[in-house]
Amino acid sequence: RLRVGLPPQQTLQEVFLSLRRMDIKSVVIGGGPVASLVVLCPQERKTGEGAIKLPIRIGTVEASAISTGVERPEGGRPMTHDLLVNAVAALGGKVASVRVTSVSGTTFYAQVELVAADGSHEYLDARPSDAIALAVRTGAPVYAEESVLTTAALPDFAAVEKDEQEAELAEFHQFVENLSPEDFNVPTDGNADGQA
Repeated sequence: RLRVGLPPQQTLQEVFLSLRRMDIKSVVIGGGPVASLVVLCPQERKTGEGAIKLPIRIGTVEASAISTGVERPEGGRPMTHDLLVNAVAALGGKVASVRVTSVSGTTFYAQVELVAADGSHEYLDARPSDAIALAVRTGAPVYAEESVLTTAALPDFAAVEKDEQEAELAEFHQFVENLSPEDFNVPTDGNADGQA
């Protein structure tokens, strides 16, 4: 479905404030019973927010398309996403951003923001996997709606563990910095060599 202009009933400021810039943390290409995933992480944490990640289940073909776009192999014939990027460019447009806009159950929804040759913005509904495959080929930023993160993000346990280790190391460093020579004096019951 093609949407022209801003997403319905949202001002530019509302759109900007509700989006979080995301990075691709990993792409898992599954097979058989193992699902394929793309895992997104916010570029910046909000104050008081722990590390989070947004796993999105995608098809194996789509995971391969994202991975191929990230790796950018030389030569070869253009894949479907490459063709779409080339068509948009040939018409004088560009992919400005992609947005994961909502989630319902385990189904995620996205939009591709295109800037036309005349400078107008158009929003195309897309699957997140296709939108992200376009983003990695064009360098367009990936965003997620705050409501999607609230609903579907999970703690990034590896990052939480790293944060805890850094906090413990900082606490130990502070302890060592505050040590004084008197802290090492041990009572010896009046015996200078410490023997009883």
